[in-house]
Amino acid sequence: MRTVLRGVGELCITAGLIVMLFVTYELWGTGRYTQGQQDRLQDEMLNGWRAAKVTTEKVKLGEGLAMIRIPRFGKDYRFVVVEGVTRADLRKGPGHYPGTALPGQLGNFVVSGHRTTYSAPFNRLGELDRGDRILIDTRDRQYVYQVTDRTIVKPSATDVAAPVPFHPKRRPTERLITLTTCHPKYSAAERMIIFGELAETLPRVRPAAGK
Repeated sequence: MRTVLRGVGELCITAGLIVMLFVTYELWGTGRYTQGQQDRLQDEMLNGWRAAKVTTEKVKLGEGLAMIRIPRFGKDYRFVVVEGVTRADLRKGPGHYPGTALPGQLGNFVVSGHRTTYSAPFNRLGELDRGDRILIDTRDRQYVYQVTDRTIVKPSATDVAAPVPFHPKRRPTERLITLTTCHPKYSAAERMIIFGELAETLPRVRPAAGK
């Protein structure tokens, strides 16, 4: 009996170590991967923005589209928004749903992001209140959206991404933003949705040389 109990105890310890290593990788290891991808995407995107503007080319899937910043989350919060929402895309950072509006355009600019892994760009979406700003930087413009609402929906509620959320047959008359992430944390049972509308369009502030 002692041998059996000792064996069971050793198995429990081993299982615990495996779980701990897995959790460590999920929270830290995936974050390191995303940070590396973000650094690369930011360099590529900013270098492209600095280059002479000849033609407007469509951003390819997996490439950087814009920069998202949310002042409520602090001055260091910023992520490159990737074009695309496949699993590979979202491991690089928050992703723009292809086919939805581009930043500042009429319609609904829809962005999805992880809440607990891969740097968890949308971990704190639940802290946003009406009136909070969401800043989207592009080559020449900064689009300032203001949060208007927050809701929780089932994963099947894809109409939140319609040009007019929840009304896919209506023609858009506003310039909107929608952020989506899993809810609750560590679960994909539901989706948290943040809605906002364009409040202001400004020239993009270009950082000083060397920054």
